[in-house]
Amino acid sequence: MISWHRFPQEIRLTIFEFLLQDGCSLAAFATVSQEWQTIIERYTFSRIKLTSSRVPYFASIVHRNRHLVRYIWLCLELQEYNCTRCEPQDPELWGLSHEDNVLIATALQDLFSALSVWEPADSSLLLDISVYSPSDSEHCFKYLTFEPDDASDMRWQNQSAKQSMLVNVTDHDHGWVDGIRNSIPAYLAIDKLFGEIMGEGPFDDEEEEGEWWQQLPLVPAITGVLLRQQTRRRWKPAALAHMFSRLPGLQEIHYEPWREWLGGQQPWSDRCCDPVRIPSFHVSRAVANASLTLEHLSASFIVEASQFFAARELYWTWPNLTWLALTSNLLVPQELQTELDDMLQSAAAAAMKMPNLETMELWNGEKGLAMLFKYQRAEPGQSAAITCRGTWELTLQPLVIQGWDAVALRHRGRGCIIVKELLDAGVRVKSHDDAISHLKLSRPVIRPVSLRQIQMEHLIREGVQP
Repeated sequence: MISWHRFPQEIRLTIFEFLLQDGCSLAAFATVSQEWQTIIERYTFSRIKLTSSRVPYFASIVHRNRHLVRYIWLCLELQEYNCTRCEPQDPELWGLSHEDNVLIATALQDLFSALSVWEPADSSLLLDISVYSPSDSEHCFKYLTFEPDDASDMRWQNQSAKQSMLVNVTDHDHGWVDGIRNSIPAYLAIDKLFGEIMGEGPFDDEEEEGEWWQQLPLVPAITGVLLRQQTRRRWKPAALAHMFSRLPGLQEIHYEPWREWLGGQQPWSDRCCDPVRIPSFHVSRAVANASLTLEHLSASFIVEASQFFAARELYWTWPNLTWLALTSNLLVPQELQTELDDMLQSAAAAAMKMPNLETMELWNGEKGLAMLFKYQRAEPGQSAAITCRGTWELTLQPLVIQGWDAVALRHRGRGCIIVKELLDAGVRVKSHDDAISHLKLSRPVIRPVSLRQIQMEHLIREGVQP
């Protein structure tokens, strides 16, 4: 029998890769040899899933290998509930329970304490926080899935099997027939899903909660935070501000909040409200102001690009910004041409104050339409590119083109070339997720797993087999 070490290295690596892709448990293989242990531990400890029950033991679990950890998925699993509580009529049962809020606070306290002794590393350390109940997908919202940020990770990939089981599911009590949801969930069922995190405890008031956040130890090792759309429960803005203040090494934030549900007199569902979020000028201005020190910024639908640029003070500069992606409701066919021209000229004026800008992408997507306006910086002496890609031909007025030619010259280019790309007539844009897929933005404006979840949810709700 040929010794393992006599195999060429590329064959050994191929075997390792096969085992990793197979999704089987690798713990037993770590005892085969020192080489196997080193490789398997590097894989096993790079991505950690933590439930609230495991957080107290986290430090001891990873003590020897914490230098290998690159991603922590903190799964804050709330209490399970039955049908008597999936649409609670008793006001005492609305929102998160006291026990759930205590669970969240305790887990955060324990995790921050464990991570506070970690030294900042040259590599990144992402903290991905999900808040959900295993029962969320057992009642009205059977299409919900809860996955790690990298859904290709075979260790936690069981969602495809779960989704395939929905094809023929029938649950009349919750509005499902043969895998199709045939009725709109009641307001209280949705409110159950979108409860406010630590909104009704475990603290007596906001002052006590603020003091609790401030007593958490600093965690300089964390470089990124993920708050993905699979968490329907809502974080309070003040809580997020407190959380981020405890992370002095924070370099990136991926926040995918759901819209606020207003108007209690209207039918409530996660699809029956006005599909277009109305951005707030105050939020747009706050984001614009915060962007002055950033390198990358993507803000979709919560910010209106025209308001972002209108908020600009003449003395503002963006010395570090290299990529900016914003949505605008003005990118619609022929309806708001004057307002659109003004916005594109304002965007060019702002770009003049962005010396390191490489790409600016202004886009819109909703049922029936998608459009992208993209500026791409060129190498010195070359022509920058303006790309208009969408479901109709976007007309650029001479003053708009003149403004962006000036930007290209400021960036040491030779003006702009205009590239227009009309999406195929057969392309169907049913919502913003389809628009994102077809517009081919240069960087993700949503985590890829979140985009896939949205697309899958739309298919299931429409009764289309995945």
